[in-house]
Amino acid sequence: MSRDDVKPAPAQAATAAAAGGAAAEATPATPSRWARSDLARVLRSGQVRAGLIMTIIMVIFAIVGPFLAPRNPNDASGGPGPYNPPTDGFPLGTDNIGNDVLSRLLAGGIHLAWMAPASAFTAVLLGAVVGVVAAYYGGVVDMLLMRLMDVLLAFPLVVFIILFVSMVGPKPWLLVVLVVIGMVPGVARVLRGAALPLKEREYVLWATAAGIPARRIMLREYLPNIWSPLMVELGMRLMWSIGALASISYLGYGIQAPDFDWGTMIEESRNGLQTQPWAVLVPVLVIVLFTIGSNIMAEGAARVVARTEKDR
Repeated sequence: MSRDDVKPAPAQAATAAAAGGAAAEATPATPSRWARSDLARVLRSGQVRAGLIMTIIMVIFAIVGPFLAPRNPNDASGGPGPYNPPTDGFPLGTDNIGNDVLSRLLAGGIHLAWMAPASAFTAVLLGAVVGVVAAYYGGVVDMLLMRLMDVLLAFPLVVFIILFVSMVGPKPWLLVVLVVIGMVPGVARVLRGAALPLKEREYVLWATAAGIPARRIMLREYLPNIWSPLMVELGMRLMWSIGALASISYLGYGIQAPDFDWGTMIEESRNGLQTQPWAVLVPVLVIVLFTIGSNIMAEGAARVVARTEKDR
């Protein structure tokens, strides 16, 4: 073999690099796995983002509000008296015993700010576990879990909470636990329905035949494919938990004096609605805004899910 038949190594490297560069330019970049995921599609929705931003703003308002209250929300001394309309020193007037409505409004959302998200996230997490396990194993496991969920669904949420609170007492952690128990069955049934078709997919059948543990299959094959309905459920359950907790406080079984929340404010001043409506209308407004934010988020996620299923 002559020297002319052998190409120097540097020339070979340069040729390979040039060919690789040309191939890279000719081949369009593929989107990342995150960009193609259902969760990314949901979060790219303008409606979902608007609802998420609105919800976050309300949570921040509830957390920061107590530090901005101009007066002690539980001190009526020095005020103009009960059910006084708005004045210079009391922009939203006073409530049934003469407390500053503005101060109580700013300080009254702290309980709802952590109790509602904690209830929603925990209910969706537990419901996803129950639904995916029932869909994966099927048979007796599916039947037992779903019948248990049916039993819990038979109790109306508010009645279920009042039953236990009247026996144990209105402790905040207990209210969260009861709201979670009341919402888990609905989440489990929805996510079970979303997970059932996955059992016959090729990648799940292959993973099962390869002997991959069930826990890994459910985490790596099932969960990424039910992100969209899971996001819808999170928005819906956040909305329902806000309403449930506010309703319980309005009925007198929620946060107790000297603590209070927006639902308590409505119950305390409802008799003076005609005389001083701001004491009732303002807490109703912030509860509605909190609820609307989560509702917009859930509705936007549902629309993305519908479009995704249609495209598939």
